[in-house]
Amino acid sequence: MNRQTVDARGLLCPLPVIRTQNQARRMATGDEIEVLATDPGVRQDIPAWCRVHGHAVAKVSEADDEIRILITIG
Repeated sequence: MNRQTVDARGLLCPLPVIRTQNQARRMATGDEIEVLATDPGVRQDIPAWCRVHGHAVAKVSEADDEIRILITIG
């Protein structure tokens, strides 16, 4: 298993989703992406993108205005 991080802190929609999608294209089924973001819209945008593309949100956490979303590539 491979885990990569997408640092989208300070970026607004749609850039966090675009960067996540670009990383996902280079990964295999079962790999993980941890997305770091500050845009509150990612709470809805990333899970919606995952549903459309067959990926799974494994975990969402928030601390100090930072949102971390762990995605498992489907």
